[in-house]
Amino acid sequence: MSYTYDYPRAALTVDAVVFRPCGQSYELLLIRRAHYPFEGMWALPGGFINMDETLEQAVVRELEEETGLRAEGLQQLHAFSDVNRDPRGRTVTVTFYGVVSREGSQVKGGDDAAEAKWFDTDHLPELAFDHIQAVEMALRKIR
Repeated sequence: MSYTYDYPRAALTVDAVVFRPCGQSYELLLIRRAHYPFEGMWALPGGFINMDETLEQAVVRELEEETGLRAEGLQQLHAFSDVNRDPRGRTVTVTFYGVVSREGSQVKGGDDAAEAKWFDTDHLPELAFDHIQAVEMALRKIR
């Protein structure tokens, strides 16, 4: 299918803010980016939506492709649309969040993620893009 528009279109991505309980706190699932932009930096799992899928399907797919974790039932958190949030071009992301059980939450990097790892939310590394904003917003929701 071909698309032609008179006006430029923004790209659309999804990101997953996934937590698991850890004592009285939480751990956050992050991936180490394997490619430009922000190669080598930690980020939320996510990516571009396909033309034949919903946002909900895209976030489940991206999460599983990049981390091996299958998490259904994530809730929509927020749309981040800062004009300069992605150096590749105009990109809007819709973030989803949720809490998964510790059981069955082993992860490993896949697809365009060099690594996947759980981090204590009190000791997070510097994050790519504007992902820290999504993490802070999701933490307020789950606490």
